[in-house]
Amino acid sequence: MPVSGPTVVRRQLGRRLQRLREAADKTAVEVEQAKIASRTKVWRIERGQVPVKVPDVWALCRFYGVDQAENDTLAALAVGTSEQGWWENYADVVPDWFKLYVGLEAAASRFQTFEDCVVPGELQTPEYARAVYRAAQPDDDEEAIKRHIKLRLERQEALFGRAPSPQLVVVLGQNSLTRPVGGPSVLASQIEHLRQLAGQDQIEIRVLTFDAGAHAAMTGAFRILDFNDDEDPDVVYLETHVGARYVEKPAEVDEYRRIFELIYKQAVPIGEFDP
Repeated sequence: MPVSGPTVVRRQLGRRLQRLREAADKTAVEVEQAKIASRTKVWRIERGQVPVKVPDVWALCRFYGVDQAENDTLAALAVGTSEQGWWENYADVVPDWFKLYVGLEAAASRFQTFEDCVVPGELQTPEYARAVYRAAQPDDDEEAIKRHIKLRLERQEALFGRAPSPQLVVVLGQNSLTRPVGGPSVLASQIEHLRQLAGQDQIEIRVLTFDAGAHAAMTGAFRILDFNDDEDPDVVYLETHVGARYVEKPAEVDEYRRIFELIYKQAVPIGEFDP
């Protein structure tokens, strides 16, 4: 399954429009004052968070004094921002703030993930996923649960079915492998699944045991997403119950890399972990 979806195109177009705006010595406030787009819309376009209409590109390019050749190139990119990724079929169960992450996940070449309390969705068994979802949404009916599980499994297929497969390096807190999510048998099956995944060349799973004591990531979970294209900046993804934050400033991403390196060294391979 090849890398697909509009997310990368949106980010590429956004960065190019931002560079053109800065080269023209224009601010988002000036764009708004010219009645072309609100400053919020400019911000979202430049960060690749939304589809972009061709007339919006034309208007921005005129305001920035862009030549026709560049205008045509950007307009063509704008058409690509409206294409649908596979996850759009799950619009009823995927929050808007999570769609950007799924798109980035579909394009990233390497993931470095730290989770302290729960096995990440891309590594969950169906039974474990059911238990996690049921705990968060106890009033949902069986059909809703099945739909969420199907989404999770399709995410896994999209991720691991790509060629070449992305590299995953995951550090799990011992909490995530001792809490009996779904009951002892479900947890045991989940741990065995993790061990099998860790046998694949592109997947490394380590455990930060209680014996490690204090560690650098005690403030919470995070993911670092790397991209092969130098023009596509790496991202740190931070999730909450009601939204997400995307960190792109190189110095901040580097700080998360430093933290991950520290906990990676403290953790042990999952094959050596005895729950």
